[in-house]
Amino acid sequence: MITLEPWQWGLAFFAALIVGISKSGIGGLGMLAVVIFAQIMPAKQATGVVLPLLCFGDIIAASVYWRHAKWIHLRRLFPWTAAGVVIGYFALDVINERQARLLIGSIVFGLVLMHLLRRRFSGHESEHGAWFAPTIGVLAGFTTLVANAAGPLMAIYMLAMRLPKMDFVGTGAVFFLILNLFKVPFMVHLGLINASTFTLNLTLAPVVIAGAWFGRKLVLKIDQRTFENIALGLSLIAGAKLLAG
Repeated sequence: MITLEPWQWGLAFFAALIVGISKSGIGGLGMLAVVIFAQIMPAKQATGVVLPLLCFGDIIAASVYWRHAKWIHLRRLFPWTAAGVVIGYFALDVINERQARLLIGSIVFGLVLMHLLRRRFSGHESEHGAWFAPTIGVLAGFTTLVANAAGPLMAIYMLAMRLPKMDFVGTGAVFFLILNLFKVPFMVHLGLINASTFTLNLTLAPVVIAGAWFGRKLVLKIDQRTFENIALGLSLIAGAKLLAG
């Protein structure tokens, strides 16, 4: 059984709430949950704790938005994403805790930068060759296994494909449900998902569900850019702490 101090429980419940909210369309919050868990437990263990929570949120999101999913993009991306997951599996198996913290911190910084660049250039016309989907797919697979943080990469792809809002949400919901379920056996084999971590997941699952419900209400009333700015700022701070050790 994973033992947490009261303040760690408070952060864990907060992070689980963020997971639920992030699955309701406020995508900029996803990375914040990842880095919070990496603050209250070993970084590698945190990846195994976060994954089932993401699956809970994905099931809720996919059940609501699956009709809007564009399967052509899922078929185009997933083989490459699966290859990235395999690469990440071998990387996570050989790195130590310090290296994991450095890697996750670096990924957080890189994805925040990518998110900001996506904002800056998403309104510009651009062309993407045959390299684009394989590159995004492999990078998404690697980052999602190592840090559960592929959201910005998927957002970049879907914006480049100029998907309408509901198609964007629906395609992302189904993609991450398939991807996160695909990752589970790898994380079990690495020992990062086990009876102790899953017991913690079951404790936090109701909070994820509450976050998903709350997020659907909130996304209609609160400016998403404000949420993303807060999430990105806190993610940068947490990423810096991971890099500092």
